[in-house]
Amino acid sequence: MWRFLRYITNNEKQSRHEEVFDAIFWIVETVMLVFGTWLLIHVHEPEWIPFLVIEYCWAMDNLRHNRP
Repeated sequence: MWRFLRYITNNEKQSRHEEVFDAIFWIVETVMLVFGTWLLIHVHEPEWIPFLVIEYCWAMDNLRHNRP
């Protein structure tokens, strides 16, 4: 599992910042994406789901670029 989390959150051999933080950030963001999608469907406002997915993709892109 740790190798998967390191792969999904890092595009370099050695991360420039805390790898544990990266993994926690990825887990929290993914859980929030699933919960947010469920919530928007539950309150009958699914038109906001694309914005939630765009924010998720932006966060993952920033995570993988390892900016110092």
